[in-house]
Amino acid sequence: MGTMNNRIPIGLYAITDSQLTPPETLAASVEATIRGGTVMVQYREKVAPLAERVTQARNLQSVCTAAGVPLLINDDVELARRVGAAGVHLGQTDGSAAEARRLLGDGAIIGITCHADLQLAKVATEGGADYLAFGRFFTSSTKPGAPAASTDILAQAKRLNRPITAIGGINTQNGELLIRAGADLLAVVGGLFGGDLETIEQKAKTFQRLFASHHPLFQYPDNRSSHK
Repeated sequence: MGTMNNRIPIGLYAITDSQLTPPETLAASVEATIRGGTVMVQYREKVAPLAERVTQARNLQSVCTAAGVPLLINDDVELARRVGAAGVHLGQTDGSAAEARRLLGDGAIIGITCHADLQLAKVATEGGADYLAFGRFFTSSTKPGAPAASTDILAQAKRLNRPITAIGGINTQNGELLIRAGADLLAVVGGLFGGDLETIEQKAKTFQRLFASHHPLFQYPDNRSSHK
């Protein structure tokens, strides 16, 4: 598995969505993406009661730990700490990377949403972010109101020397463009989840092949279960 810096793998970053991965299929859907080659998972759940979120996050943490794949929690540092997740992904209004670092420790992975703004990315880098997320690049069904980003931002962000995540309407047809433009991770929701488990696994495999063909540092894992 190719890595950039500080433990961040290169490849498909699967993000859950309660419409596409309801509680009864959540763990199985994530397992299917990992079988297909997902290298990082984000649990994103905004509306479920806390007890449900804890249960779901714990289940995913078990799945991801068994596979040696980092699980990040969207926006909720306390939940990440509670379930022993690998880290968090924070939006611009979800608290600081420094505060998340204080609560989760030096080993945690902290990702920050930077939209299409290099200045936000610089601030995030200075604040200790481990990866920078840019988007949306295409029309997104899960975040229709997100501001649009141009692929130029991926190349510009390279000089910040952090792994770059692209998000927003990404699917197996348009992912190649973003990898070639500089994305180290493709964060995918609707372009991955929503079908049956076999379809999910096949889509993940297709994304993995795109990275293998177009990212200079990507490596297939020798043995997924041993990858940490």
